[in-house]
Amino acid sequence: MSLTKKFALIFSFFALTLTTTAQTVKVKKETARVKGENLQGFEVELDGTPEEVNTALLKLAKSLGKAKQATDAITINEPTVGAIPYATPAYAVMKTKSTTKAAAWIGVKPEGGSAETTAHVNKELEKLMHDFGVKFYREKIQVQIDESMRAAQAVDKQQQKLTNENKNLNTKVEDNKREKIQLEKSIENNKLANADLLKKIAKNKHDRDSVALAGVQIKKVMEAQKEKQRKVN
Repeated sequence: MSLTKKFALIFSFFALTLTTTAQTVKVKKETARVKGENLQGFEVELDGTPEEVNTALLKLAKSLGKAKQATDAITINEPTVGAIPYATPAYAVMKTKSTTKAAAWIGVKPEGGSAETTAHVNKELEKLMHDFGVKFYREKIQVQIDESMRAAQAVDKQQQKLTNENKNLNTKVEDNKREKIQLEKSIENNKLANADLLKKIAKNKHDRDSVALAGVQIKKVMEAQKEKQRKVN
């Protein structure tokens, strides 16, 4: 895949995430089957896999008391809800809706207290699950933000790399231009030097011919002198 197509695909993915509507957390009063009993509690349905919701719910349970995961529910012994500790356990249940949806439920086993106490517990549980849903979505969005940040850093890094490459290429172009000018000057100088050498070769030949002719003439004069010398008696 080319670099352009790669970043176009990344951009399309993040653009798609921006088109999704913001989640609104809705908490409702629901029952859950826990250890053979139907308990009243509060439930929030979330856009997330059952594994994601269960992990988050277990984390919430551990923040409330001594949590233990079982098949049907998470048991929270000695829970503290709304700053009030309770002797009876609380329970947290993950309900699978689909591969991409799950509900989180929490309830406290009734102690047989006053209506005022029950109302306080319900109010705190409802608020607790609303805050849980808000935190769940915010953490999921934070993961997307972190991914976007890494993608942005990768784009910045690639952009810087391409910018540096562009500078290097432009520098090489300028170097080649200067080298071309030097080579053209060298070629011109070479032509001039070659022409000068040809002139010198031509002059050398002329000078050699002249010297050779002079040598022939001198030899003739010398032979004539020798002949004259022989005739002396």
